[in-house]
Amino acid sequence: MSALQEGPMKILVVDDEAPLVHLIEQYLLREGFCVEATGNGVHAVDIVRRANPAVVILDLGIPGMDGVEACRRIRMFSDCYIIMLTARAEEVDRLIGLSVGADDYVTKPFSPRELVLRVKAMLRRPRGAHATNPDTYQLGDLHVDLAGREVRLRGQPVDLTLTEFEVLAALLSEPGVVLSRSALIAKVWGDDWFGDHHLVDVHIGHLRRKLGEDPTNPRFIHTVRGIGYKAVPQR
Repeated sequence: MSALQEGPMKILVVDDEAPLVHLIEQYLLREGFCVEATGNGVHAVDIVRRANPAVVILDLGIPGMDGVEACRRIRMFSDCYIIMLTARAEEVDRLIGLSVGADDYVTKPFSPRELVLRVKAMLRRPRGAHATNPDTYQLGDLHVDLAGREVRLRGQPVDLTLTEFEVLAALLSEPGVVLSRSALIAKVWGDDWFGDHHLVDVHIGHLRRKLGEDPTNPRFIHTVRGIGYKAVPQR
């Protein structure tokens, strides 16, 4: 296991397949990242708490504590980017991982070079770009403070992940305008992001659940079939 050094871009790799971990480490190290690795979910949570990595690459099927539970616990105290790895291609595995706060997923087998490109693209995302905007938005009883990065529903705070907040902020930046999945990908994940655009649908689903939306009659985020999504201005 390599020791995590001081530096702005720290990566934690969590997988119990030692040859794969070594390969990923070598690719990340060549790109100048500081890297630490573990094959145990419990250890992963402890490392994130201690080292505060920028990105966690987290396998779903690890011993000690599976990736879903590890992701859930990490999200209780950290807003680092989390990329879930899974050897199972079933959609339920992907959705479970994302539902506890993962930002992205990669299905095995994958190219380590492509994984590193995904990490670099994620770190270039315009996360926090809305934080300098002093605007606030009011959609009925939903209040969104972009500068303070706070969301309140009927006066009560809504706990969103950074990615969920960025998706909501992207929609609010053009209220009433339909944004395609590609447009949302560009705004939130960046122009150079590559992957499944279904990721947008997953995060929209999480937003709706946390905002108490009725999926058959949503108040705040509407689906425009075949095109994308829009935030509904205050009536």
